[in-house]
Parts: sequence; C-alpha cells; structure tokens
Amino acid sequence: MSTTEDHGPTGTDRPGGPAAPAPEAARAPDAPEPAGAADASGTGADAPDAGGSGDIDPEAAERLEKAVRAAEVALIEFEIAVESFRIEVENFSRLHDERLGPLYAHLEELEARIAEATAARTGDPEDVRRAREARARVQPLPGVAELFQDWLGPDGLAPDAAAMLTDRTATPPPRVRPGPEARGLFRELIRRCHPDLVTDPAEADRRGAFVTRVNQAYALGDVAALRALTEEWEAGPARGPSPVQRGEELVARLGWLAERRDLLAEIAASLEGGAIGSLLRLGEDDPDALLEEIAEGLRERIREREAELYRAASGAGDPPSAEEPASAEGPASADGPTGPSAGSGDGVPGGTGAGGTGSG
Repeated sequence: MSTTEDHGPTGTDRPGGPAAPAPEAARAPDAPEPAGAADASGTGADAPDAGGSGDIDPEAAERLEKAVRAAEVALIEFEIAVESFRIEVENFSRLHDERLGPLYAHLEELEARIAEATAARTGDPEDVRRAREARARVQPLPGVAELFQDWLGPDGLAPDAAAMLTDRTATPPPRVRPGPEARGLFRELIRRCHPDLVTDPAEADRRGAFVTRVNQAYALGDVAALRALTEEWEAGPARGPSPVQRGEELVARLGWLAERRDLLAEIAASLEGGAIGSLLRLGEDDPDALLEEIAEGLRERIREREAELYRAASGAGDPPSAEEPASAEGPASADGPTGPSAGSGDGVPGGTGAGGTGSG
C-alpha cells in the first residue's frame, strides 16, 4: 500500500492533473469531466437505439462499460479530494475555536476593562454607555448554563455534547492537515470501499457506514486506526464494482455519475467560498502554521491592549518593563492570556479580572 507523501486536495488529486507532485494547496478541487458523460443523455454514439429494447451490440457495450468504469474512477478521485478538503476545513475551524477562542475572549475582556477605566476617569455619560456595552458583550447570558447543564462549558459546547450532535469525535484533531502516511492510507481505502462504486442499496449502506469510520480516523490523523480499518476491509466480503450489463443500465449509470459529479462540485465551491475555506487559501502550504500566525497576531494585540489598560487605569505612561514589578492597579502582561489574570480590576468600575463577571 502506498504511503507516499500526498499534499491535500491539489491538482494531483484530480484526473487530468499534473503528473509531477504539486505544492500543497488548501483549495477546493475542480470537478473532473467523467469519460463518456456526454453519452448519458442518450444522444452519444454509444447510446441505445431510440425505441429499442436497450440492448446494444457487444462492441458498443464494451466501449460504454469502459466509459462507466473511467467515470467511476474519476468520480472517486474527486470524492477523495473534496472529502480531504472538507476535513481540513472542519479541523481548521475546530482548532481555530479551541486554540484561538481564549485569546479572542481575553482581548474582548481587555477592551471592556479599558472602556470601564476610561469611563471611571472621565465620568462622561457616553464613555459610561460604551463601557456598559463592552461589558455586556463579554458577560455570559443569564440562565444559559443552567438551561444546558453539562452541555455548555466555559468555552462553549462541551466536547462530549458536540460529539453527540455531530459526526466529530470528542477528541480534537492534533493538526489541521493529517500527516502523509495517514493521507496515503485514507486514499487507498476510499478508492476500494467508496459506496459510489456499487449500485446495490444494501452494499452502498454498508460501505457508507464504513467510510464514515474512515473519515473520522483520518480527521484525527490516526494511522493505527486507518491500518486497522484496512485490515478489516480486506477481511470482509470481497465485492468489486457492481456488474452492469444492459446498454440502458450503462447509460443510466453514466447519468448518475454526472449528477453526482455536479453535486460534489457545488459542495467544493461552497467549502472554498466559506470563511474558513478563504482562510485556508492564505495558508495553503501549511494551515497549521497559519493558525500559529493568527495566534501570534492576537497575542501582539493583547500586549498592546494591556499597555493601554495600564495607562487608562493608572493615569501613567507606559507600563513598567518585565524587570520592574507592575503597580497594584496595572495588568500583569508578562503571562499573557493563559497565565494569571490581566489585572485585578482595581480602580476599574465593574472589573473583576479576565473572567469578566463584574457589572457595568
């Protein structure tokens, strides 16, 4: 089984793409044109004769069946590319919320405390109004936690609750883009077990359930789980693509494959056009590095707001350097959002630290 380095949904994932490996690109793939799709309308050279029984001569049937198999291969490669991109979008969204959510929350708390310090200093009614609005934005809605009980945590929906409501696992993915070995195992599995390769409904359902497990293992980059799934598939019933004999069935199959391709193209466009898909385009070579770049930008903004809060709360100039102790009313900025609270709220109306539980 090949575990050659793959690079996400790039041109190499698509039929007709470049033969040489292309750089990794976090973008939705283009839809392939299944071979023989033009014949699905019944107007191509290989279509059954109008008004006939649907039977065609053996040579035409052979050409049409080759077109069906080629279209199936093209569609599965497109399925792999779209699903790979969908998993990257979902992983990026989840890690963005889990890793950067606390930074955004800390920044909003600092904004509220700056507004409260300014209002306390000036007493201006407009400043007081802005301070109350800023505090309201970071205040939890009353009664929401009690309503949802254990479903909500301090950072939103609890992992177990999210897993119950979606196909996602409670365990967060370690990275946005799974490693090369996981990608290789995932693609080989999908090429063999995808439900679009069969026409029997029961077999398609069995394969669909299996592919769901493959997708979950791949999202986590779980190489051991993907290997176990490969062994499980190999030990199961050996079933290849569904046999198709009659000309009318071949044409109908081509039509279905073309419709499925168009649906996947719409899904790919929707993924790429979303906010996370647009972000991924900025870091297509390394989406995990993009997350860290965004985090560093947030940390820099937090340092700037902590300095501003120190000036607003103390009426002093710049905050003391890291070697000098901060004054009692100044923020402890050295630890950032994951360390001690950025100030105790002394001298700031309603400020009670980074938790933001004071009243405006």
